[in-house]
Amino acid sequence: MTFTDYVFEFSSGLNKTAIIDKKNISYSDLYYKVLMISHNIKKINIVKEDKILLISENSPFFIESYFGIIKSGCTCVPLNPTLSKNDIEYIINSCNPKGIFIEKRFLDNMRNLINKDIKIVTEETLNNLLLDKECTNSGEEEIDLKNSVAVILFTSGSTARPKGVMLTHHNLCHNTNSIIEYLSLNREDRIEVVLPFYYCFGTSLLHTHLRIGGSLVINNKFMFPETVLDDIEKYECTGFAGVPSNYQILLRKSSIKDRNLKSLRYVAQAGGRLPDSFIKELKQALVGVDVFIMYGQTEATARLSYLPPNMLDEKMGSIGKGIPGTLLKVIDKEGKEVKVDDIGEVVALGENIMKGYFNDEEETKKVIRNGYLYTGDLATVDEDGYIYIVAREKQIIKSGGNRISPKEIENIIIQIPSVIEAAVIGIQDDILGEAVKAFVVLNDEVLKVDEKYIIEYCKDKLPSYKVPKYVVFLEGLPKNSSGKVMMGELK
Repeated sequence: MTFTDYVFEFSSGLNKTAIIDKKNISYSDLYYKVLMISHNIKKINIVKEDKILLISENSPFFIESYFGIIKSGCTCVPLNPTLSKNDIEYIINSCNPKGIFIEKRFLDNMRNLINKDIKIVTEETLNNLLLDKECTNSGEEEIDLKNSVAVILFTSGSTARPKGVMLTHHNLCHNTNSIIEYLSLNREDRIEVVLPFYYCFGTSLLHTHLRIGGSLVINNKFMFPETVLDDIEKYECTGFAGVPSNYQILLRKSSIKDRNLKSLRYVAQAGGRLPDSFIKELKQALVGVDVFIMYGQTEATARLSYLPPNMLDEKMGSIGKGIPGTLLKVIDKEGKEVKVDDIGEVVALGENIMKGYFNDEEETKKVIRNGYLYTGDLATVDEDGYIYIVAREKQIIKSGGNRISPKEIENIIIQIPSVIEAAVIGIQDDILGEAVKAFVVLNDEVLKVDEKYIIEYCKDKLPSYKVPKYVVFLEGLPKNSSGKVMMGELK
């Protein structure tokens, strides 16, 4: 049994819509394509645990290929189509893939990176394939769920070479079950998808909604946020998931506050902290809709914790507690759990923790110790056990003997109505060691503010050593394909 078999266990024969894109695709048609791809992979002598790259935007081609590759017993390696040629060449050389499933429009830019021994499959190739009787009777692939790697997700290499996170079939099954449980997903759920499927948050939407027999609406046009709201209304979506920048844009650049999104049951946010002021705005804009604040890492198969919607007001700013089946702790440098309000590192234990980094035992040993994943995130714990992220260890600003969390300053700046986004870093200072520098994005439709205004605003709400010494205005913060701010580029 593979992860694909688990996902389609109860839905493979359903004559019900699974995917809404340019046309609707039923579960039975989708599973037919998955079987066809799996069978034909075996016919071209690509064998179990061989690596196969998948280069595609969100599309039926991605979904069919993804589950077909996993069904065959091979390891799927989804890649961002906009990765640099250097990164793709590095990944190809390190993975030694036997095949590449790629949208035809991306192929020309990749041809000189692909050696002649690698099998190439495009949408046109799939359209010419037929499923034969041998395929329908071929049975399930025998897989060691616990140890066989189903997927390798390469993390964005903003500061170094990309690292390949190895996720087993068991990792994927476990995390999918947990997310379904705490979101109370069921067959009637339909989610509007704007997150890329090559990103762990995006793939988790695929996994959960296909497992429960729900449906997904694909939208690759988030740069036009009104289309997202149109989709939610038109297709009566019950869910939406996004990273902070998605919600900031919807609240500042769309008509979300004036829409009647009556079908929405919940929205989910992860991929970084959404400032409290935006969370409050979101609740006011979507009255009666459950707001789930979540936290995770690729190394944890997407999800580590969530804050229940009924605790949002009481525990504003918290990432909640561990998801079902996952233990989260905040520990000091001696490995002991910290006292209330003391700062330590978040560590996690569970069946969702990655097998390790591909071909990088040294880095794996740094982050997985005694079964625990060391996240690199600094946090505090309150008296009820709720966790509050302070900062990434690498992002803490050390100024004049003080340790400063950039998030605290960002949350103050973002309260200014004219501000859409803010990012804070430390820069070298001959006297203080590091000085605070803020990057700010303003809303053109609101009265503009200047550097002096922002500094004075911060002086009124922060101790002097946390007030930015420098303020720079940008048209937009640099982000990776998953919507996360690339702090390294601001340096």
